Amino acid sequence: MAEIFALVAAFFFALAATLQQKGALGMGEVALGSPSSFVTLAKQKWWLIGTLALLCGYAFQAVALGNGRLAVIQPLLVTTIVWALPLGYLLTSQSVGRKELLGAAVVVFGLAVFTGVGQAADGNDNAPANEWAIAVVVFSAIAVALFVLGGRGDVARKAALYGACAGVLFGLSASLCKPTVEILDADGVASVLESWELYAFAAAGIIAFVVQQLSLATGKLAASVATVSVCNPLVGIVIGTLLLDERLADPLWHKVVAYTGLGIALAGAVVISSSTEGAREERGSAVPATAS
Repeated sequence: MAEIFALVAAFFFALAATLQQKGALGMGEVALGSPSSFVTLAKQKWWLIGTLALLCGYAFQAVALGNGRLAVIQPLLVTTIVWALPLGYLLTSQSVGRKELLGAAVVVFGLAVFTGVGQAADGNDNAPANEWAIAVVVFSAIAVALFVLGGRGDVARKAALYGACAGVLFGLSASLCKPTVEILDADGVASVLESWELYAFAAAGIIAFVVQQLSLATGKLAASVATVSVCNPLVGIVIGTLLLDERLADPLWHKVVAYTGLGIALAGAVVISSSTEGAREERGSAVPATAS
């Protein structure tokens, strides 16, 4: 059931990204240096509906993480880009060409292999605070570097790198969500409100949300969602493996085939992210967002 909840979460994440982008299309520039642009964005009907869809995605993801292993649940979120292609075509007039369709087929095939062969072994629900501190610092530094690089390129580069930055932070947030859920289940609301994991989880998620809006406002839905969909599970796999000691169950050939399938799925998402297609010109496009 955890895997099913993860796939449902991926659908809601794709729906959220598409609707939020629909709200941003034609609105004007969305920039960190212009807080009023975010206020204007928050008044858009479609953006608000997309935000509700995002909250639904978070809820399903939390249930999935509470009942499954991080290193298995997070990779399934790569299917977000598969859902985003038809939704983007229907709702925001994104062009979907052979390259995108091929990439989506590769993603589905790779994840089918991963879920069909890979089975999670035992792991830990939490890790020592000092290990978490190292992970937070490392991935935060990676996110900052991606954000800075994203501000120095064309629209497609911004969409991809801002999306990658958001993906890293979403992956960090999701990783911290698992121990937060475990603390809630074991000790109740009072204990979770006293835990540092809750506030780190919330901070990473909120910052990721803001950066994703900059990525979506470029109008390049496929590139934006694909890089989020690649970086998010990669962070989850690294943290799940190194901090929570999660592994796929034996035999060895199961692990090899499963991780090969995952690699194929991620490659498919990269193919989609490299697309430079945007919204069809005759139906409008977004104004690029900037970090200034």
